[in-house]
Amino acid sequence: MGKKLGKKARKFAKKNLQSVLKRRRKLKSMFKRKAASRRVGNEDAAEGYEKVKSELHARGNSDDGAILNDQLENLFVEDDDHLNEDVSDSDGYLSEDPECPYISESENEDDSRGQNKEIHLELAKQKRKLERLLEKDPKFAEFVESRRSDLDQTRSEEIYSDDEGNTSYLDGVAVRQSQISHDDKVLTGHTIDVWCWLVMEQPDGSGFANLLNGFHAASQYGINFDDNSSPRIPNRAVFSKILTFVLCEADGVFRRLLGVPDSCSKECILKLKSTPKWKTVRPLMKSYLRSSLFLLNQVTDSQILVFILSRLRASVIFFTLFPSLVGRLIKILVHLWATGEESLSSSSFFFIRDIASQLSSDCLDTCLTRTYNAFIAHCKFVEPTNLKHLKFLMDSVVEIYSLNIQKSYQKVLLSVQQLASILRQALKTKGKEELKKIHNWQYVNCLDLWVKFITCNFRDHDLQQLLFLIIQVIRGIAYLFPGPRYVPLRFKCVHMLNHLSLSSRVFIPVASLVFDCLEYRGNSNSDTMKRMQINFSSLVKVPKQFLKSRDFHEECVLSAVELLVAHFVQWSYHISFPEVATIPLILLKRFHEKTNVESLRRLVKRLIDQVEQNIAFIQKKREEVSFSPNDQASVECFLQLEKTGPPAPFTRYYSSILQNSWF
Repeated sequence: MGKKLGKKARKFAKKNLQSVLKRRRKLKSMFKRKAASRRVGNEDAAEGYEKVKSELHARGNSDDGAILNDQLENLFVEDDDHLNEDVSDSDGYLSEDPECPYISESENEDDSRGQNKEIHLELAKQKRKLERLLEKDPKFAEFVESRRSDLDQTRSEEIYSDDEGNTSYLDGVAVRQSQISHDDKVLTGHTIDVWCWLVMEQPDGSGFANLLNGFHAASQYGINFDDNSSPRIPNRAVFSKILTFVLCEADGVFRRLLGVPDSCSKECILKLKSTPKWKTVRPLMKSYLRSSLFLLNQVTDSQILVFILSRLRASVIFFTLFPSLVGRLIKILVHLWATGEESLSSSSFFFIRDIASQLSSDCLDTCLTRTYNAFIAHCKFVEPTNLKHLKFLMDSVVEIYSLNIQKSYQKVLLSVQQLASILRQALKTKGKEELKKIHNWQYVNCLDLWVKFITCNFRDHDLQQLLFLIIQVIRGIAYLFPGPRYVPLRFKCVHMLNHLSLSSRVFIPVASLVFDCLEYRGNSNSDTMKRMQINFSSLVKVPKQFLKSRDFHEECVLSAVELLVAHFVQWSYHISFPEVATIPLILLKRFHEKTNVESLRRLVKRLIDQVEQNIAFIQKKREEVSFSPNDQASVECFLQLEKTGPPAPFTRYYSSILQNSWF
């Protein structure tokens, strides 16, 4: 029976494989026929498309590190193994000194706290003397031991007489002693005041350990945590008091204990490991940092989180001494940065930046990986409501990656190569799934991220390879989607090319991409179709019902004018401006003659007039020069004085257009 089933399975698989191969050959031939017969919007687009395709194909064959992974989220793998080190809660508590008592508090004692503080401190000293006497005199110790049960019974009756009345005990002293030790661990406001006073008077005294134990308990306030060895937080007032004092003063206390100034380097901190005082301070500092991380994971209120981050940020250099805690801190900070509201996100980013710039290169590498992955995970959807936050995330990633170009360059190059690999696959197959991997916000935002990175750092670093690769990718996307539904995507590509051209001073022809989009006409009769509000800033692909609307046509023209003005203004002082603007000016005049929408005619006519005025201005200045076009140095210095003077008319025109731009 088993053999028969095996033969049938093999026969069925073979049949399926043959059908798949047959269909694949059929689809391949169909794609070839379509590619041969298909007309791209115009000759420039078809020529550019084939050029980009061949260049990307050649680059893909020549790159040794070709990217096979087409999932943007999986490019940089996060290593979380080190986060599991040292995560037990057992070492969160420190050994306490009996000189720091847990002091009970009642309503009638509020007016006499200062006097009680002195009394309790004196009692603590007397108790210490009594313990020393017991060690020296064995007979006296035996006497005290014989009377211990009577003393414990008397003390228990005094403490619990109001709450429990007459209580029967099964095991006498043992039961009562356990109750006392547990209830004595209740933190009261009076206890915290005494401890805080002790810490400020004598940082290396016994009160700091007790206070950090209370801080550890406060970090778990509100959680079901049953541990008799830990002090209990009875209410929010005590929680707030201990939290505020420790977070505000702990950094200064640690610096006094270690003799470290407010500003010190990583190397100076690492030298502390070889000093004797580090053995004493290490458990205290570790408890404080671990409790703070636990607190960041538990608190949900944004204002409290911002306060914790601002205080913990002062101790960022101390995390150098605890590498396992740094990884956990970065993970928490990146989450708060990506998901928090404006103030919380900003505070988290400043903390991440301090870690990346002040700690080890491994910390920088972790910050690069985690911020990129978090950005990619949160940029899949773009709405008018989250545009501002996405822009902040993008600017933050660029700033982190700009801290150390030598360290981040390979990561950026790897990401751009991955984008090129996805585009190369789409150019090759034209498959629906491959195209979806490109016309989505995640791909576009990732591309825009590295465009901003290049524009910010191109003049100070050698990024030629990145520049030319990303230009080919952007042009490839623009030519791959020529239809009217992809006008927003094409405009975004032109906008990115304008930015790259401005920062690198490399001429990138974008006029043909813009004029392609002006060929799409909407319904000029506004009475036959309902007005539809279209916002290209949150669109990659236009819904079909908008394509014939007048609003779509008007938005295309407005965006095209903005992009052309941004392109022209880069070369408005260049000696070759008349040649750069000649063909676009002819196409603008042709469009002005064809359109019958008066508002658009006025807009285009104003652009034509401004371009013609600037052409006349440049030609007049060119007639005054005596150098030849081959004199490159003189060409570069052309109109340098005019650039630093009052803005030219075309520059002022660009400023007025920029005020209403959506880019």
